[in-house]
Amino acid sequence: MIVVGWKAAEYGVKLDPIDRADFFEKDWETVTVVFDDGTSAECNLSESFWGGCPELRSAKIGRWMERNGLAPWPKDKPPELRLEPIGNRRFKLTR
Repeated sequence: MIVVGWKAAEYGVKLDPIDRADFFEKDWETVTVVFDDGTSAECNLSESFWGGCPELRSAKIGRWMERNGLAPWPKDKPPELRLEPIGNRRFKLTR
């Protein structure tokens, strides 16, 4: 699935609500995002994730974006990334 960079208090990625419904379960409290360098981040799925804010947020996502030259980005031009399910509440984030 394609996700886009997101920034407020911290960085993250924003999902399309259709992808959220297709790839995430409402009984999950967290998911793990795995990066191409082998590191990972655990992201909480808050009430707002299931409402109008379908973002996975983590300082580790921000550091990965910065290391890869994806953040900060020009105004209104967040990077498009790929988020692939790899099993058991785990997703791989790639450029």
